[in-house]
Amino acid sequence: MVPAACGGKRGPGEPKISAAHLGVNAYLWRASLDTLAFMPLIEADGRAGVIVTDWYSDPAAPGERLKVSVFILSRELRADALEVHVVRQTRNKAGIWVNQPVQAATELKITEAILARARQLRMERPKG
Repeated sequence: MVPAACGGKRGPGEPKISAAHLGVNAYLWRASLDTLAFMPLIEADGRAGVIVTDWYSDPAAPGERLKVSVFILSRELRADALEVHVVRQTRNKAGIWVNQPVQAATELKITEAILARARQLRMERPKG
């Protein structure tokens, strides 16, 4: 299962995050939040550049779940400033969640989706 890179929108009650309050690149930060918007978050620390989702199960595959961690390592908009880690579990016959290997393409697809969204956000910024 590979989660779709859904572009979420900021909700009406969610404050706009100023780049001055972030310790990392604002485009990578916003792009990461947008890309993972369909998953529940348990941590989003803009100063440290850490986003951790809670477990997410695709309704089409209820016996499988994913947890994603994103680490933004720089204030620069660079591909090497982003690390994505995915943990995948399946439920065994006893109902116990068991760690399973993650396809390398899963982390790569999430990384590429975040980078594409960050580029889009940068292109959309007002000039001047």
